[in-house]
Amino acid sequence: MKIIDRGSGTPVILVPGIQGRWEWMQPAVDALSQRCRVLTFSLADEPTSGASFDEASGFNCYLQQIAEALDVTGVKSAVICGISYGGLIAAAFAARYPDRALGVVVVSGIPPSWTPDARVRFLMRAPRLLAPIFCINSVRLFGEMVAAKDGVIAALSFALAHIGAVVRNRFSPVLMARRVRLLEGNTLEQELTQLRVPALIITGQAELDRVVPVALTRDYLRLWPNASSATIEQAGHLGPITRPQQFADLVARFADEGARHHEQRRRVV
Repeated sequence: MKIIDRGSGTPVILVPGIQGRWEWMQPAVDALSQRCRVLTFSLADEPTSGASFDEASGFNCYLQQIAEALDVTGVKSAVICGISYGGLIAAAFAARYPDRALGVVVVSGIPPSWTPDARVRFLMRAPRLLAPIFCINSVRLFGEMVAAKDGVIAALSFALAHIGAVVRNRFSPVLMARRVRLLEGNTLEQELTQLRVPALIITGQAELDRVVPVALTRDYLRLWPNASSATIEQAGHLGPITRPQQFADLVARFADEGARHHEQRRRVV
């Protein structure tokens, strides 16, 4: 299994979204590694991940991958931070393995109650054939890039760089469709309500997130009444990469507080 291990301080596992490749999160990794020790990887079913994926185990393979990353790096427990689809992976891991989670951060994540809308269901019918339509639909993200970069010119520059990253780290519409199907009929909600570690829910601004509506991500606050919440200003779904320093500040503060809380609890026990 290929693991990126950067920085020092409180360890944070950073779980990528439905695109599956850690490289798409590069700005977030770079910013957070200045404040914390960041462990990240591509999802287990990515050919470049070096991890194993068992069709029969499905979604659980992603949880096992987090445990393996902790074991390989010798980290007993970490803050588990997931972005978008990765938010549900992080939430499920923290609920199932509380002794290995200092806390959990869900960033613009889909909740267990999420179901694909008509657009997503259409794209899933023939993911390879409809990939050009998926790419065209991505234009809807440009508005949040303009807001994050304070203007069209800077947004265009960022968009071109992001497209370059997408081309270099080829996205697989087939894998993305499969990851959606892995959630069909999931029974995670009841399990997630048993979460026993600190939680932070991060979203962008409601009017800027055109991928996962902010109201959906905030459904975690119903599951976890004691969770904290925060907003990345001038951002939508892409906040961790369009506003990486703001993202890193939120996660690092939470991680440091979680580590202190864990140490105090350990001393009491």
